[in-house]
Amino acid sequence: MLPFLSIGCLYCSYKKAEKMNKASFLKTLFLACILLMPASSFSSATEGHETEPTHSEEFSSNDYISHHLVFNSEAVFSGEENRFWTLHLDSLFYSVFMALLFCTSFYFAARKATIKPPSGWLGFVELVVVLVDEQVKDTYHGTSKLIAPLALTIFCWVFLMNFMDLIPVDLLPWAGSLVGIEYMRVVPSADLNITFGLSLTVFLLIIYFSIKIKGLRGFAKELAFQPFGKWMLPFNLLLKLIEEIAKPLSLGLRLFGNLYAGELIFLIIALFTIRAATEQFVIADSGYMIMQFLLGLVWALFHLVIILLQAFIFMMLTVVYLSMAHEEH
Repeated sequence: MLPFLSIGCLYCSYKKAEKMNKASFLKTLFLACILLMPASSFSSATEGHETEPTHSEEFSSNDYISHHLVFNSEAVFSGEENRFWTLHLDSLFYSVFMALLFCTSFYFAARKATIKPPSGWLGFVELVVVLVDEQVKDTYHGTSKLIAPLALTIFCWVFLMNFMDLIPVDLLPWAGSLVGIEYMRVVPSADLNITFGLSLTVFLLIIYFSIKIKGLRGFAKELAFQPFGKWMLPFNLLLKLIEEIAKPLSLGLRLFGNLYAGELIFLIIALFTIRAATEQFVIADSGYMIMQFLLGLVWALFHLVIILLQAFIFMMLTVVYLSMAHEEH
């Protein structure tokens, strides 16, 4: 477009040169050439598509999200092409840290327990313990003393792991980059390995209590003869296997799906303030910052209900499944 405008300027200058002297025409021609040179170079660059890629072309929003979804992993057996056993170091670290935080905080609260009415942190701990204890009494119909402590541990541990999703998405990865950690995911419950580890542990407890209460023979009879009697043994066995396998699958996938989706939404909201098109990550203008703050605040308040609800659901389903393992059919 600009070359045609420059040529038009030359043509107009030539027409006017008939009424101008030679010096004026040369000045006009010189100015037109100045306009023509950068326009021609711009045109050739755009038409040939030979411009060097900018940082915005090399780094996109997809790259930003993908980078935050990569685990800091380590292969147990290095040197193999197909690595089957890989440890997610970030998920392991934060899950163990949350477990230690729960045990330590509740231990020191229990040491300060007295006959006086509790207050502060001790009052909060007693509130959580009473809540879990009431749910276990209403749901569990066995006599095991393991269920209430197990339910309390599951509820608090899963909630603390879920709560990591409310930390700003770039804060801990940025702190890790300062010490040379390239990838870091801080929400253990958004890792399928962690959620399936929890659900498989619950599944093993279900099998253990079923055999302990009913005996190996009673457990086998329940698998083979329920619900349609001994003449439908293959069908009974198939239904029972599907029922048992669905328990750990539903526990693990439900928790993982909700937290993974929440993490993705926080990453998308963070893109409102990060300009991936520049050479460095810089904060965008105040309008984008206000937009991210409002969107992040609304989603954080809503997500707080989700992480609390998912911890409660995981605990309640565990208690229900263990109660079913104690019942005779």
